[in-house]
Amino acid sequence: MRLPAQLLHRKIDAHKGDFGHVFILAGCARFSGAAVLCAQAAQRAGAGLVTLGIPKGINSAIIKIKPKEAMTLPLPETNEGSLSESAYRKIEGFLRSVDIVVIGPGLSQNISTQALVQKLIASVKKPLVIDADGLNALTGHLRLLYANRYSLSAKILTPHPGEMARLLGISIKKVQAGRKSIAQAFAKAYKVTIVLKGHRTVVADYADDVYLNTTGNPGMATAGSGDVLTGMIAAFLGQGLCAFFAAKYAVHVHGLAGDLAAREKTQLGMIASDIIEKIPEAIKRCS
Repeated sequence: MRLPAQLLHRKIDAHKGDFGHVFILAGCARFSGAAVLCAQAAQRAGAGLVTLGIPKGINSAIIKIKPKEAMTLPLPETNEGSLSESAYRKIEGFLRSVDIVVIGPGLSQNISTQALVQKLIASVKKPLVIDADGLNALTGHLRLLYANRYSLSAKILTPHPGEMARLLGISIKKVQAGRKSIAQAFAKAYKVTIVLKGHRTVVADYADDVYLNTTGNPGMATAGSGDVLTGMIAAFLGQGLCAFFAAKYAVHVHGLAGDLAAREKTQLGMIASDIIEKIPEAIKRCS
């Protein structure tokens, strides 16, 4: 698959603002690595700027392990070291300076954190990529996806089969038996783009576009792989692709990077950061 020209060719007078400022709300005291992986992937996939919105208590630790190029925005936290609902006002002010918002990787299911996520999903008028604990916050609250139903801003949801089953209140077995049709129906019902992860990841949107991915391997079933994909989708959105194409191309390149990593590290030995290392090579092969 060849990537679109707007990803591969940059104007001679381009500047970082042309390629999107991705704001990633992620991480907690227990799951700080998810935020870092998502930021690294977004940068390797071409994002112009990346800011991590993280609990203030882990800011010092994140600074030591995050990509040097990524910025941080320390935010109010709960007693458990996750983002607090009281962070909403500070986040709301910062949103004016960003282009794409990611919600979910490693946030935790703390009640206050989930309340913050729900408030953001209902109010943010920027393109959204919702993953992991962002999806968990939507369980039982899918009506929040309608809150900005007349907004032109994209919403991309990236569930694995278990998360999709929880969102719909059905069994994982039923999700897996009808992956394509279930993804398409959900996308149409809620006017979103769905990335249903797993073997032959399905990308579907509410305009009847659908893509079944053919890259990737079982070695990618490892902690952090989904965080990498989320960062890549956000980066492609920030570079001007529509929601469906941002998801489609990110899924393909993510899987190809995983195939390249598996050749070098083996499926057994590869980890999520190995996928990130292979993103540039995967992009080169698609150019």
